[in-house]
Amino acid sequence: MPTRTPPHSRSTPPAPRTPAATPRPNPEITPEQADARDLALLRAHRAGDQTALSELLTAYQDRLFGVCLRMLADPDEARDMTQDAMVRIIQGLHQFNGRSKLSTWMIRVAMNACLTGLRRKKLRRHVSLEDDTGSRYQRKTSDNASSGPTAGTAGHAPSHAAMEPDPASSVELAEERRTLYAALERLEPEQRAMLILRDMQGLDYRQIAEVLDVPEGTVKSRLFRARAALRERFEAIEGSSGSRRGD
Repeated sequence: MPTRTPPHSRSTPPAPRTPAATPRPNPEITPEQADARDLALLRAHRAGDQTALSELLTAYQDRLFGVCLRMLADPDEARDMTQDAMVRIIQGLHQFNGRSKLSTWMIRVAMNACLTGLRRKKLRRHVSLEDDTGSRYQRKTSDNASSGPTAGTAGHAPSHAAMEPDPASSVELAEERRTLYAALERLEPEQRAMLILRDMQGLDYRQIAEVLDVPEGTVKSRLFRARAALRERFEAIEGSSGSRRGD
């Protein structure tokens, strides 16, 4: 006899696709309808429906990928992080208690995975920078070399602003979008998360508070500071680009 798969066995999450732009909620379904659908799929999954979980993950994979892409600014890393987030969602669904929207909880899982990954990357970069600084100091004292900076020791990946602009993307709107994403990448991860959740994912203050585990009363003030920081970096990049064009 064929072996039956246990109803609550671990499923393999679908591979996230790379959307052409930041994903938006399906305009053909209202938020209330989406919430009802999500809860129905969750109940079906808990009752042993083998397809319900896959349908739920498929419905949100592009949205979760959009969160990860804007947080990490790297499509390959975003795909890996989306897969990791969906595995965490699968493993934690039995703990979901319904006190928040299921979609909000899923975004929180993805955002936490991104923030954890960024903190680890920052720590590794800091350790690498210290090691590199120590190595350069030893070479300087042993070889009596000059103390000028050497290429490749900054420890940071090149920003979008430092890249050559794509000739096919000379339209002003596309240029502004690239500048915006470059400015977003230069923010602290927590500020970036605030703006992504509010302005790109459309979450309200209560939902943002739930995702980031901060008091709801502080969300508005942090959003204000994050937007001010984004504007400052945007103008700095624009000014730098204008200076290069004027040379």
